[in-house]
Amino acid sequence: MEMFSYPFMQRAFAAGLIIAVLAAISGSFIVLRRYSLLSETLAHVSLVGVSVGLLIGNNPLWMAIVASLIASWMIEYLRSVHHLYSDSILAIFLSGSLALAIIIVSIAGSFNASLFSYLFGSILSVTNEDLVIMAIAGTVGMALLLLFFKELYFIAFDEEVARASGIRVAALNFMLVSVIAVIIALSIRVVGTLVAAIRFGMGFFKTMLLSIALALTSVVIGLTASFFFSLPSGAAIVLCLLLFFIAALVINLP
Repeated sequence: MEMFSYPFMQRAFAAGLIIAVLAAISGSFIVLRRYSLLSETLAHVSLVGVSVGLLIGNNPLWMAIVASLIASWMIEYLRSVHHLYSDSILAIFLSGSLALAIIIVSIAGSFNASLFSYLFGSILSVTNEDLVIMAIAGTVGMALLLLFFKELYFIAFDEEVARASGIRVAALNFMLVSVIAVIIALSIRVVGTLVAAIRFGMGFFKTMLLSIALALTSVVIGLTASFFFSLPSGAAIVLCLLLFFIAALVINLP
């Protein structure tokens, strides 16, 4: 329990556990809709917000949230209104946002330790302000997901039937991508949980619970290993998730 005597470890665990639960629940709907590339796209978009924040001296986390929200709304608008292929839209935003972020950083000359931590993850540098933002946004996001859980579940499996049943598909889709955008902007270090859990072939609800369990376990193991072995915390967490995914593949081999 020695590591919990350090405030930065307390903040790291709190942030990691908040994001783990949110990512597991919201990611369930995204994966079932085969929209997984959205997370990677918005992660690159978040980098644009971070770059702008560092350039103008604002909190990079807030700027990342704003950038991700705007991009998520544009992506959903192009997909639902103009009926463009999701893969094409995401590919354009992914490459375009990365190029824009690089240009902003180059012009500003702001490739410093702060930007480096956003590029490669530095969950141990989470501040009290970051934690408050995560707690508030996380509470709102969780409330929305739970409030419209049945409708989102219906849409994830059959959007057309859900629309014919009178469900406000367009509004709920925009809400879902907004929640995803905020979660990714807050932290992109706890990812891929559902990919491992879905391999066990359970029902949707059990799969979601397993996703949460795997995410929480990965955060705890990753941060503990990071503390005792001086490993990069974000990389350690992602590696744990990768090992869970490999184990899921092995267990489900025919």
